[in-house]
This record gives sequence, C-alpha cells and structure tokens, in this order.
Amino acid sequence: MNKLKNILFLAILALGSIAYSQTKESALKDASATLKANMDMDYDTMIKHSLPAVLDMMGGKDAALKVLKATMEGAKAQGLVIEKSEIVNVSELTKEQGQSRCIVLGDTQMTMSGQRVKTKIHYIGIYNDVDKYWWFVEAKQLKNKVLANKILPNFETSLEIPEDDVQVEKI
Repeated sequence: MNKLKNILFLAILALGSIAYSQTKESALKDASATLKANMDMDYDTMIKHSLPAVLDMMGGKDAALKVLKATMEGAKAQGLVIEKSEIVNVSELTKEQGQSRCIVLGDTQMTMSGQRVKTKIHYIGIYNDVDKYWWFVEAKQLKNKVLANKILPNFETSLEIPEDDVQVEKI
C-alpha cells in the first residue's frame, strides 16, 4: 500500500511540474534569464533559449555561438553599454500547432556612440516539451512569411504580434 501511495505521489508531482512548466510564470522566468544572459554575455544561456531553427539558419549551434560572441564583443568594444533590460509582459499562453506559445515584451535601454537607444521588442515564446524550458525568437521575424516558413514551416498563430518600438536620442 505504501508503494502505491509513493507511486501515486510521484505521478502527481510529475504531472504538476509538467503543468507548471508551461505557465506564464515559467515563460517570464526563462525570458528574464535570457535577457540577463544577454547583459552578462552568457552565450550558452542565450543559445539554449534560442529557437533551434534560427541556430540552424546560422550554421548550427557552434557557428551561432561564434557569431553571437563576435557581435557582442564588437559592440562592447565600440562602447555599447546596456543600462537596463527587463521583461515587461508575458501574454496569456495559447496552444497552437502542437506548441504552447506566448508573446513576450522586452524593454532595453542602452548607449553607444553618443546615443541612447530605447527598445521595446516582442518575442514569441515556444515551449520546448522535451527539455522543459522556453525558446524565444524575435516576433518580427515571423511576420515575414518567407522567413517564417524557414524558421517554422506552415507557421500560423492567433497571437497578435505587435510592432516593435525603437527610439534613438543623442546624449
């Protein structure tokens, strides 16, 4: 009887953790970790949460890692300073084409070359059912049908993909 109780308890615990993984809170946690990784130049975390199809388009994980490092280090050498970066909002989750999805809004402020750049960028979060974490891709990439078909063939969504907002001011 105790073995049955233990097995039932473990089954309930496992189902609870699966259900929790696909929540707004878990999407917020993973998106925030990814944004923090960007600020900290933690390339492995950034790659982990990138949609695999995007990495494939870049020539695979190793090639993407090299491009990412070179880009970030080049920007830093040119004076890029990320002043703040945060996840502002995560939409309600939707289940489409066998995937849990959401829209994530990131807000970043940075300076470079005597300018302050403020961005509000939208990402689509797609839950990775195998590894139990979220992948993210810039939502504007999926507004382009040709590119969307390369990234996510036959992509359709009921999610409204807002326009990004980028403001540049001299400082």
